[in-house]
Amino acid sequence: VGFAECFSDVSGIKVNPDIMGITIDSRDVKPGDLYIALSGLRTDGHNFVPDVELEGCSAALVSDVQKECKVIQQIRVDDPLTTIGQTASLWRENIDIPVFGITGTNGKTSTKELIKHVLNENMNVHATKGNYNTSIGVPLTLLTMTSSHEISILELGANQKGDIRYLCELTKPNHGLITNIAPAHLDGLGSVEEIAKEKGELFLSLNNGFAFVNKTDEKVSALPSSGEKISYGLTPTCDFPADIISENDGSLTLIIDSEEISTDSRNLTFLKNVIAAASVSITLGVEWDVFRERITTFDPPKGRCHVKQINSVTVIDDTYNANLESTIAALDYLMAFGGNGRKIFIFGDMFELGQDTELHHRKIGEKCKQSALDAVHLLGEKTLFTDMELNSSIKHRHYSSKKELITSLKDSFKEGDKILFKGSRGMAMETVIHGIFH
Repeated sequence: VGFAECFSDVSGIKVNPDIMGITIDSRDVKPGDLYIALSGLRTDGHNFVPDVELEGCSAALVSDVQKECKVIQQIRVDDPLTTIGQTASLWRENIDIPVFGITGTNGKTSTKELIKHVLNENMNVHATKGNYNTSIGVPLTLLTMTSSHEISILELGANQKGDIRYLCELTKPNHGLITNIAPAHLDGLGSVEEIAKEKGELFLSLNNGFAFVNKTDEKVSALPSSGEKISYGLTPTCDFPADIISENDGSLTLIIDSEEISTDSRNLTFLKNVIAAASVSITLGVEWDVFRERITTFDPPKGRCHVKQINSVTVIDDTYNANLESTIAALDYLMAFGGNGRKIFIFGDMFELGQDTELHHRKIGEKCKQSALDAVHLLGEKTLFTDMELNSSIKHRHYSSKKELITSLKDSFKEGDKILFKGSRGMAMETVIHGIFH
């Protein structure tokens, strides 16, 4: 069953059967594509229908017909996002392969990429690209799945109540993994208890498959599941018991179920994701020797503790997002580096923390003091709380703008320095890295 047929069954409208692709970004359209015009807070996709018409787009899914566009087929529906979601759900029903859902507060993308990397050795794996994990991204991802794939690994995100249940209705997951539960998106979800309930919808939605349970996380461990539970974690009382040993050079050795996995990583968070990936991979039939080999060739996604050397300076790019738990973990990672050179933290605001905004930013200040950093540089209104928590024992400065921060720090780093960049997605701290080093 093709896309045009699925779309027609959902909407009752016939569409060009030769549609080549689907996009929500007018800048990415190619001839033959279907363009979905979405109305957002910042922009209205309907404004770009004339542009995609000029690019040779086959059709546009709209809620408001653009009368000046005479060539492109405009398919009017009440809500383009709902229609494409329903179409994607029907598309999923017609493709009989197992779907693996991953959610959690931290580590979703890295764990998904690890599992994909391991399984790709012997399987044709379909997976979420980047972090397309929302009510927009998941349907678009589903529509790229084909019967030639052998498994689909989908990342499911939640900003508000009901998100995970809706995404599970679309994806119909067989297997699921919840990485952890910690404070994040509190503006939309309210409390850690509500986050647990929301993420737990994945385990309740599983169809004849496995629920991979992080036994190190009490809240994940307590969640009910409709799937058979497979447990993993830094505890002996689970199906995949693990231990992490710190070597003299600062690197970490991982032991999972008596299997030793040597790495040159100093990143405890990364190794916790490896434990999760091992429980999934081995359960799905991967041999330990294959798993070990694949882990050595894995390159972490950019913005997620991605380490690079720039002018003999170690730059730790963990700029994709930030909350209390992930920031503390990133600081632990920074402090695990040995050798000479200063350890410097460049920190931007953490968003969506609701009434915990001040408390969590102050806790980062406490962590900085405990870590004995050489310098802390802060950006944004909310990091003023972090600044208040720091004292004269640590060199620190707060900046009112990126321009001020970049100008102050450009050419200030020395050979051997280790610098951690961290902040919420809205802070786009990767632009600070670019500004300082390019």
